[in-house]
Amino acid sequence: MVFPMVLLKQADWVLYQLLANSCFRAARKMRSYGFLLRNQSLKSSSLQPQPSPFPSVNKCDLQNRGSDSLVCDIDGVLLRSESFFPYFMLVAFEGGSIFRAFLLLLLSPFLWLFKYEVQLRVMIFVTFCGLRRKDIESVGRAVLPKFYLENINLHAYEVLASSGSRVIFTSIPRVMVEGFLKEYLNVVSVVGTELHTAGNFYTGLVSGPGLLVKHRALKEYFGDKKPNIGLGNSSLRDHLFISICKEAYVVSSLSSSIMPRDKYPKPLIFHDGRLAFLPTPAATMCMFMWLPLGIIVAIFRISVGILLPYKLAVLLGVWSGIDLHIKGCTNKNTTPASKSKGVLYVCTHRTLLDPVFLSTSLGKPLTAVTYSLSKISELIAPIKTVRLTRDRKRDGETMERLLSQGDLVVCPEGTTCREPYLLRFSSLFAELADEIVPVAMNTHVSMFYGTTASGLKCLDPFFFFMNPRPSYHVHVLGKVPKELTCAGGRSSIEVANYIQRQLADALGFECTTLTRKDKYMMLAGNEGVAHENKKS
Repeated sequence: MVFPMVLLKQADWVLYQLLANSCFRAARKMRSYGFLLRNQSLKSSSLQPQPSPFPSVNKCDLQNRGSDSLVCDIDGVLLRSESFFPYFMLVAFEGGSIFRAFLLLLLSPFLWLFKYEVQLRVMIFVTFCGLRRKDIESVGRAVLPKFYLENINLHAYEVLASSGSRVIFTSIPRVMVEGFLKEYLNVVSVVGTELHTAGNFYTGLVSGPGLLVKHRALKEYFGDKKPNIGLGNSSLRDHLFISICKEAYVVSSLSSSIMPRDKYPKPLIFHDGRLAFLPTPAATMCMFMWLPLGIIVAIFRISVGILLPYKLAVLLGVWSGIDLHIKGCTNKNTTPASKSKGVLYVCTHRTLLDPVFLSTSLGKPLTAVTYSLSKISELIAPIKTVRLTRDRKRDGETMERLLSQGDLVVCPEGTTCREPYLLRFSSLFAELADEIVPVAMNTHVSMFYGTTASGLKCLDPFFFFMNPRPSYHVHVLGKVPKELTCAGGRSSIEVANYIQRQLADALGFECTTLTRKDKYMMLAGNEGVAHENKKS
C-alpha cells in the first residue's frame, strides 16, 4: 500500500502546483513577454546582464589557501551545465529504463511552467520513484562521474582545489553527487536533499523538511563560524548563500572553461552505462527519433557480417555508415613462417567485436578466445569462438591446440576499456607462440557504448551497431622480432610488457597495471567472473 499512497499524494501535490501556481506564472510570463514586444527599448534593457555585487571567480587569489574552508554548490557552480536535467536523464535511463527516460523527456517542455523547486521535485519523482537503492548507487559510482568530469568548470575547480576544507551544499539529491565529490574532488562533506525510501526502494519523494535550502543548511553546519570562501552563480538564491562567507565570488558563463583531461583530479579509466553523450533534452529527442531506424540498421549490419563474404561485407558495412580504417594488413605481417603453427594476433580490447573486425580486415577466418561471451553473441559470431576457463594450464593447452589448427586472436587485457588506457597484459600468450603480431584496435561512438560491466552483454554488438556512424580503427603492426620473444630468451612477462608498450605508443594510450578484477570491483562490485550456474 505504500506506493499507491505515494502516487496519490504526489499527484495531488503536482495538480495543486499546476493549477494554483504554474498557470498563473505562465500567464504572467506571456503577458510580460507581450508587453516587451510592444516596448522594444524595455525588452533590450531587460536582456542586459545585471552587474553582480560579488567579484568573478577569476579574481580569487589561489595562494596560501591550504587552511581556508570553501563552500559551494555543484549545480551551476562546479558544473558548466546550465541545467541538471541531463544527469537526471542519465539516472532514469541507466538506473531505470528507456520508458522512464522517455517519460522524463516528454515532461521536459512543460518544466519551464514551474518554479525551480517544483521542477526539481518533478524530475526527482519521475527519475527515482520505484528504483532500487543499489541501482542508484551503481549509477552514481560507475556512470555519472564521467559526465561530471567532462563538464567541470576549470576556474571553479582551481579555487576548490586550492582550499583546505571543502563542503558542498546542494538542492540536488545527495545520492547523485556525493560519491563523485568525495572520490574525485576530495570533498569533506556533502549536504544535499535527502530522498524518502520504502525498504530498498525510492518513493520519488524528498524526506525530512524537503528540498535543501542552502543558506539555512550552511548556518546549521557552521554555526557562528563563517566559511572563508563561498562560490555561487548569478541567482539570488546563491547570492544569499555566499553572502554569509568571508569572501564571495560568482561563477558566470563568461568565467566558464572546460577542464582538459590532463588536469582531471583523478584519471578517468573505467566507467559504465550505455549513453555516450550528455543527454540534454534536444540530444535525447534526437536519440529517440533515431532509435527505430537504428535498430533496423543494426540488424542489417550484423546480418551482413554473418552472411556475406568479407569483401562484400566491408563494402556494405561502409555503405551503411561504418567508418572503418585499416592499416598494415600485408602478407608480410599476416603470413605464418611455419606451417605447423598459425600466427598469434595480440589485440587491444575495445569491444567484443575486435576479433570480428580483424578477421574482416584481413579477409580470412580467425579463431578468437575469450573469457566471457554470452550465448547470443556466441551464436551470431561470424568467426569461431572458444571460451577460456581462467585455469592457466588448461587455457594454455587449449590455445596451443588452436594455434596448431590455424591463426588465433587473443586480447590479453581480459576485458574492455573505453578510455585511452591499456590494462595489464596477461603473459600467457607469450609462452605459446614465437610468431606474434600486435594489433592496435580503437573505436569511437557518438550515441551508444558497445560494452557494459553491469548490463546485458548479449546486447553489446547491437548497441555498437545502432550508432549512426560507428568508427573502427585496425592497425596491424609488424611481427615481433624473434629475439624479443620467449624463443629469443626473454621472459613471458617481458614480452607482454613490450607488446603493451608498443600498442600504447601506436594508439597514443597510457599503460596501466590495472586488471579485469579492478574494473569490475569498481563498476559492478564483483570480480567479473561468470560462474557456470549463472547466466553470462
